[in-house]
Amino acid sequence: MVSKYIMPTLVMILFVSLIGYILVVLKEKLYLDDNIIIIGKKSVTQEHIDEADMKVFSIGGVKIKSGDEVRVVFSNKNTVDGIVIGAKANNMELLIVTHRDEVKTFKVDKIKKVKIVSKYGSFF
Repeated sequence: MVSKYIMPTLVMILFVSLIGYILVVLKEKLYLDDNIIIIGKKSVTQEHIDEADMKVFSIGGVKIKSGDEVRVVFSNKNTVDGIVIGAKANNMELLIVTHRDEVKTFKVDKIKKVKIVSKYGSFF
């Protein structure tokens, strides 16, 4: 008797979640078509975005765009994971917002290796 009501409810929840996922993917696709990147971190301000004058650049032969999630390995073997905001061409610095909501800048000459964990808009 109980399963008579549970199964239709579970099927309905499944369909609602699939429709929600499809709508989110379509929304992100529209943002990509308009060259809008959503970085869901509260610490990133408009000043940080304006400060980064390069949105597409290459470090060590790896092409990086704003919004990509990266792992940066430094000369002293330390690593930092985060989302790329951009780069400053005049100072040769990389702006990253870490998973702890901290905006950090790193000199490019101190970076040993950059590994892309996931590209922004990788669905498409």
